[in-house]
Amino acid sequence: MDTTGFKKQALSEAQGIKEDLDRLRQDLHRHAELGNAEHYTSALLERQLRALGLDVKRILGTALVARLHGTGPGRNADTPAAVALRADMDALPLTEATGCAFQSENAGVMHACGHDIHMTAAVGTAAILSKHAHLLNGDVVFLFQPDEEGAGGAQRMIDEGALEGVSAVFGGHVNPDIPLGKVGIKYGAFYAASDVVSVTVHGKAAHSSTPEKGADALLAAAEMVSVLCDLRPSSGEKAVLRFGEFRSGNVFNVIADTAYFCGISRTFGQQNVNDMRRKIVQTIAGICSLKNVTADIDIGKSYGGVVNTDAETRLFEECARSVLGSENVEVLKEPRMGTEDFGYFIDSCGAGSFLNIGTGTGREQAVHTPTFLPDIDAAVNAAAVYSAALVEYLNRK
Repeated sequence: MDTTGFKKQALSEAQGIKEDLDRLRQDLHRHAELGNAEHYTSALLERQLRALGLDVKRILGTALVARLHGTGPGRNADTPAAVALRADMDALPLTEATGCAFQSENAGVMHACGHDIHMTAAVGTAAILSKHAHLLNGDVVFLFQPDEEGAGGAQRMIDEGALEGVSAVFGGHVNPDIPLGKVGIKYGAFYAASDVVSVTVHGKAAHSSTPEKGADALLAAAEMVSVLCDLRPSSGEKAVLRFGEFRSGNVFNVIADTAYFCGISRTFGQQNVNDMRRKIVQTIAGICSLKNVTADIDIGKSYGGVVNTDAETRLFEECARSVLGSENVEVLKEPRMGTEDFGYFIDSCGAGSFLNIGTGTGREQAVHTPTFLPDIDAAVNAAAVYSAALVEYLNRK
């Protein structure tokens, strides 16, 4: 089936429902909720999706799995192909300072990471595709995920069967460094894998006038932090290791007998992850030996990162160029050091791609800040690109 015409009209169709999407976005933003507590959000989305004719299933309390049944001529009625689109739902524990008319009514909670835009774009996609089910040679599964900002909801949704029958998954995240109206495409490694590194150093207390009688846990821990922050994997690839928490001592003139610090290591690819873990342990052991202290080390895996598959990323790029114009598509060269649990969906399906949606807000309105407030056009543009990509995928499939 030739989908060229649909790709050319996808943006105008998304712009045609802009007012509806803006109302939805404002409602979602006004009722921002933290991870696993997205009750108002989930109920609102469920009503919207059911009104569009989608089959909606609720899992994990607040997560939604909504299926739009395609009726295209290439659809296999017995085992229809299926492709998924993911949007995260949770907000952040921040007090909003945008001053907008639809500012969050939930004290200390706001959509400072753009998840209101992500959800709105997904519903917009469902609205567009529900009118064009005849172009879908399979089903589109919409995944509304809780708790991306916390412990993560992607793997839990997978464990509940959310990806059953799905062969690829697509999604996106707002990016204030990309101009509004543009999207960023990245081949291969995109978002970093992350490990939470917690270290407790044990020494021996002594009066500060006689340090030779003790073993300074604070001094040893400080040296560890300093050296660890310079570590890089042997491959030379980009990595970041930083610590945001440090606690030690309670008397100003007594050498501390314990010290605790915690941070996060960000790397790309399992080989680099393993290499950094090994170097962290070796570095701490070396300093322990020099400073006559011991250390308990806990390296806990967080998210595995996002690695886009080439075929799906190429499809995303082609559709984005058709919908927005080639001048509005950036092929990103550098991966992002931030992390995302979307990668679990790709890993489970074996195929998928994640893009960045330009907001153009820059440093003045960066993500995870109280002033972040993307324009509704970011959701409109994303909905248009998503719609084209999902139709194209199912036709090629």
